[in-house]
Amino acid sequence: MLRYALGASAALMLLTLPALADASIPVALKDHRFTPATIHVRAGVPNVIVLTNGDDAAEEFDSTSLKVEKVVAGHSSGNVRLRPLSPGRYPFMGEYHSQTAQGVVVAE
Repeated sequence: MLRYALGASAALMLLTLPALADASIPVALKDHRFTPATIHVRAGVPNVIVLTNGDDAAEEFDSTSLKVEKVVAGHSSGNVRLRPLSPGRYPFMGEYHSQTAQGVVVAE
């Protein structure tokens, strides 16, 4: 009986833990613009954006609301790890080209 109770408790704990994100989210940067500029993620779970910078110059993925900064060198890729987010909209920008490199993460 004790084994069954511990097994049920462990199963309940696993059900209440947040699930991991299904896959990484590809985002391209070209001509100082993010594609897609609107990124949809699952709320309540960690997510990873794989940013591929197709420009010659480095760019910094920057967001105060996401609490993240990541510099990606020209012609390379980098991972931007997002903490579990509440449902909502979270703007981001390219710090070095903020006039054109803009977007939003939408957690649903």
